[in-house]
Amino acid sequence: MILKRTPIDFQWPTQEPFLFCVHHKDHYPPGNNNLGVDSKYFSGRDMGQDFTLKDGFRLYHGREIPGFPVHPHRGFETITIVRKGFVDHADSLGASGRYGEGDVQWMTAGAGVQHSEMFPLLHKDKPNTCEFFQLWLNLPKKNKMVDPDFKMIWANEIPKMTKDPSLEVSVICGEFEGQKFNMSPSNSWASDPANEVNIFLVKIKKGGVFKFPSSKNLTHRSLYFFEGDHIKINDETISSHQAVFLDCRSRLSVSSDISDIEFLFLESKPIGEPIVQHGPFVMTSREEIYQTIQDYQRTEFGGWKWPRQDMIHGDKIEKFAKYPDGKVVKPC
Repeated sequence: MILKRTPIDFQWPTQEPFLFCVHHKDHYPPGNNNLGVDSKYFSGRDMGQDFTLKDGFRLYHGREIPGFPVHPHRGFETITIVRKGFVDHADSLGASGRYGEGDVQWMTAGAGVQHSEMFPLLHKDKPNTCEFFQLWLNLPKKNKMVDPDFKMIWANEIPKMTKDPSLEVSVICGEFEGQKFNMSPSNSWASDPANEVNIFLVKIKKGGVFKFPSSKNLTHRSLYFFEGDHIKINDETISSHQAVFLDCRSRLSVSSDISDIEFLFLESKPIGEPIVQHGPFVMTSREEIYQTIQDYQRTEFGGWKWPRQDMIHGDKIEKFAKYPDGKVVKPC
């Protein structure tokens, strides 16, 4: 049943077509007037490359506002699942947004896009916790050069299956016990149900059980146990903070008789094509990577038209998504 298990901390091991999985959990202090971190916290940090947890948080590539200022992508998708706090998005297509507190952004980089992902500290009178997962999902070769796209999936749209009080399954993509949900962009590997892309966040209270059938295909199935003391996967006990690669040919049963637990569940039929990655670019050959670098140097994937590289959208706590055609959508 268990093919492999690995301790996890910040960046988690993945199975193709998932290329990358990271769990950000930062307890930021109250924001300053610029919605950033007060300079008294800067000492001892590698500013601009701050990936070491200190005082409960990291600034990442931000220099006052935590996050990731403008950077490019090509050839894959990012899926950002925000549990707490807010993320501000801006990109080279002119799109922007603020999302968080349960929302998900699904972005197809395709032929190339620049974007920024910043974490404004909107609360000036209390701490700002920011917690989210970011997944990178590969694109098949035929779709690597499609037009960039993104979807905002608001928290109130995501099905939360609560069959009984001891189990809650948030179906971010896929199917669980007859509940189907898929708002992935049209060119995504996930857009075809035959690829069995399942992305669930699962909460089990003490005594509860999560059950999942064997796969129709030979999928890659992963479980990331990030909250709680111990879980039992079928008949084997697993300690906290473990990534577990599972045999999809067996039925899955996950339970806890010790404490409440949470885990992230990822599954997909593999694409089965070569993967050549160079930083934020993922293609199928070195020649495609060389071409990507040349294209980016020449076009900058549309350029950056925003007034700052760490773009944020004001101090009003309000969710929105502005698409490249100018359409603005807010959660109901």
